[in-house]
Amino acid sequence: MGIEVKSHMSSLTPAQEKKVIKVLSAKTEGKKVKEKWEEEKRRNIQSVLDKELDKEEKTGRRRIKTAPKSKKAEKTATQKKAKKDAAAKKKKPDIKKILELPDGVTVKQISERISVPSSQLIQVLFNMGEMVNINQPLDKDLVEVLSNEFQFKYSIIGSEEKLEDMYVDAEKDLKERPPIVTVMGHVDHGKTTLLDVIRNTKVASSEAGGITQDIGAYQIKHKKRKITFIDTPGHEAFTTMRARGAKVTDIAIIVVAANDGIMPQTVEAINHAKAANVPMIVAINKIDLPSADPNKVKKGLTEHELVPEEWGGDTICVEISAEKKTNIDDLLEMILLVADMHEIKGNPSVEGSAIIIESKLDKRMGPMATVVVKRGTLNVGDSFVTGNSMGRIRSIMDEKGDRIKKAILSQPVEILGFSDVPQAGDKLFVVKNDKVAKDIVNRKEYDRKMSQMADSRKNITLEDLSKMSDQEDAKVLSLVLKADSNGSLDAVAKSLKQVEKEDVFINIVHKGVGTISESDIILAAASQSIVVGFGVVAPNSSKQLAKNEGVEIRTYNIIYKLVDDVKLAFKGLLEPKIEKVEKGKVEVRELFKIPKIGSIAGCYILEGEAERGNPARVIRDGKIIYESRIASIHRYKEDVKKVAAGYECGIRIENFQDINQGDIIEVFEEKEVL
Repeated sequence: MGIEVKSHMSSLTPAQEKKVIKVLSAKTEGKKVKEKWEEEKRRNIQSVLDKELDKEEKTGRRRIKTAPKSKKAEKTATQKKAKKDAAAKKKKPDIKKILELPDGVTVKQISERISVPSSQLIQVLFNMGEMVNINQPLDKDLVEVLSNEFQFKYSIIGSEEKLEDMYVDAEKDLKERPPIVTVMGHVDHGKTTLLDVIRNTKVASSEAGGITQDIGAYQIKHKKRKITFIDTPGHEAFTTMRARGAKVTDIAIIVVAANDGIMPQTVEAINHAKAANVPMIVAINKIDLPSADPNKVKKGLTEHELVPEEWGGDTICVEISAEKKTNIDDLLEMILLVADMHEIKGNPSVEGSAIIIESKLDKRMGPMATVVVKRGTLNVGDSFVTGNSMGRIRSIMDEKGDRIKKAILSQPVEILGFSDVPQAGDKLFVVKNDKVAKDIVNRKEYDRKMSQMADSRKNITLEDLSKMSDQEDAKVLSLVLKADSNGSLDAVAKSLKQVEKEDVFINIVHKGVGTISESDIILAAASQSIVVGFGVVAPNSSKQLAKNEGVEIRTYNIIYKLVDDVKLAFKGLLEPKIEKVEKGKVEVRELFKIPKIGSIAGCYILEGEAERGNPARVIRDGKIIYESRIASIHRYKEDVKKVAAGYECGIRIENFQDINQGDIIEVFEEKEVL
């Protein structure tokens, strides 16, 4: 080729020859540059592969052979790398938003939300030693493991408490809202009269003369500000709602008659308000009566740690007459003042939440409930969850029965749209849609079943305190104390306070005279207390309620035995509890005097049976008169071992002669509680 070029060049002019040489030189130079670039490219690829291989070796992976230099080998390596990248991408989904997962979410639900086969999720948990199936609810720890492994963010929504935790408002979003007030007090002290006077004289101008009370709550206006009153003043309903975690009331009005002073139900109302940590205003009513003595009421308040303001304390007392409509404006002024002092606020611009204060099943309209809005706004069409049910708001009615489109903060309304009749005290939460509501209700149902299995509602007992005695943390033993007289009540309370230690404190939530009532059980359940009775008993209704609520009832006739049990519990030396299982109930209908033997009670067996030798106690007017054993049982002239319900017999109580007609004999069996 060089000879041919030279031969051709010999026939060219010097100028043409010079041009040809220039072109050939450029081609040669271009070829060298191309070869140099190819070599550089090969070296760069090799360098990258070597770095990747070094990384794999450092992480403990098996070092593979040096990447082949052929194009076919490079193509194979590229395909393998692409497959590996695709698998990694499939394993770790790129999820931009935070997933909303129900409490107790299943493997299947997570799989569907992150688009990863459930088998991969189960394999990850299996490698950790967790054996789960596709429909098994996962606890938060396992969800966190899957979150880290598959790189997704989540938030758990489930129980009412967690829903409430999610609804945390910034201070700047909170606005003043009307206070919600409950009126409590002793029977015949004027609660209902006061509520009627306030409602009839202070309703909004648009309602004047035409108000119709269709629901158990209403709003009044005073100096252009609203106040919501709940027309269910009973302290039992008040505490029932609190026991379910619903603090519906912002302020409690304690009504005390100036002519009666502090009475047992007044004390209960005060203790219930204290337990709920609700500010109190004392309305001293009936000051128009000649026998009225407001100072006597104020003095009585000091015995319950409520010192009136004019006596240097911080308890607001307002002297009123509901009958004569005296100082009603002053009472309303004090309500607004307390509301301002406690900064009662809410966020009006978010999803609504409310508390149910009463409910019913209407034959035409179905389940319906009266609610008070505690946060945000309720709108017609909103999906919601409450208790163990869900629904969608079909209609909202105000206190006059008029249909409205929305309910605002602190407004009492009646709503339709429940799947089941809810319970008083249930919280209602507006959620995004029906799907979220269904997830929450399903989880609640699961929690309810697990709760029944685990008996998670168990309250503290003396045995629990005994087991906790070796712990260093200070413990508080809360008691609801009932006795047969004020003298016994004070003596027991004083004795219990004397046995306090540095690391164990006794908190008497409530003390009163009389039998152990259902109200006592409700208060004990709400405040995690033990019910202690001295010289009194609990009727069957209270016992059943205590069993349902997981509240322990302990009754004593000897004060040192009560005190000793508490002391032993403090030391961790509490003896096994001997439970008295009721075996029968007997009514004394006649009395017979037998020479050399004494009094024989002619009895009728009301319930169960009575057996010779059984422990028994004599009850008179709800108080324990004597406790001993059945010495003998007679049927006609025969001495028998036991008698069943529906039969008459003669019973003699060991070492007891003072038995009266109408007394009740409770017969027991003693069993050691393991």
